[in-house]
Amino acid sequence: MITINDLGFTYGETGGLGSISLDRKKGHILPTERYVLRNITMNLEEGCIYGLLGENGVGKTTFLTLLSGLKKPQLGEIDIDGHKPYDREPSFLADQYYLSDEVAAVNMKAIDYARNYGKFWENFDIGKFKEVMEVLENDTEQKMTRMSFGQLKKTYIAFALACNTKYLFMDEPTNGLDIPSKAQFRKAVTKYTREDSVILISTHQVRDLENIIDPIIILDRQDVLLNATIAEISEKLYFDYSSEPMENALYREMIPGGNIQVCLNQTGEDSKVNLEALFNTVHQHKELIKGIFNK
Repeated sequence: MITINDLGFTYGETGGLGSISLDRKKGHILPTERYVLRNITMNLEEGCIYGLLGENGVGKTTFLTLLSGLKKPQLGEIDIDGHKPYDREPSFLADQYYLSDEVAAVNMKAIDYARNYGKFWENFDIGKFKEVMEVLENDTEQKMTRMSFGQLKKTYIAFALACNTKYLFMDEPTNGLDIPSKAQFRKAVTKYTREDSVILISTHQVRDLENIIDPIIILDRQDVLLNATIAEISEKLYFDYSSEPMENALYREMIPGGNIQVCLNQTGEDSKVNLEALFNTVHQHKELIKGIFNK
């Protein structure tokens, strides 16, 4: 399990904390220069594929790099099975993988890259790498320098899944993938991840991952606006797809043939959660949503 308590991080102009101020709510001293994350507290449970959503610039990538140990928290702490990620202990590094949105075209065949670099993860499975590459319709014998951006992304996705780590952090993995490849990605993630794994996927393309991410985390600079399962969201919010406007709608968007409307679920009726409508509802009613889900 991942436990995060009062996490804070900022990019100061001098490389340090910069100027500071007192957070009266938490009693902490906080940096004021370009803080990216502040007062982030949550638990991430095993056996879940979390979707990490948020507006541009709220710190989704920074959050993932903090979890993977590439950055050090300036406030608060992260505990992953007794490890502090930034300590970079070998036993922790062997059981986590961070897939960046930026991918490098290494001058070797994909299969050679897997053989050379997979040795750094003790559970790496070259057979699984080949299987995932086949699912993604990617050629293991092709040189990475001759691949398109989408082919490179698929190679690194296959490598990440073949590492067989308990903790997998993926930053915008569907960027650069065409529509068929996005379907292949969903299939690969659901088929080739461990049952006890904790997977956190950052995305702004919620439709790409709507069928595989659950729970949903919506991040804000100041706080976690939402951290809930699809079942919990459906229990407390109702998503209506009829053509008739609802007077009590928190959010309404016109679509061909009707509307998508979100309101409080006062009848206990089940409905299909629409992640784009959910995201917009949360951002238009931040305090209301936090109050509803933090009860």
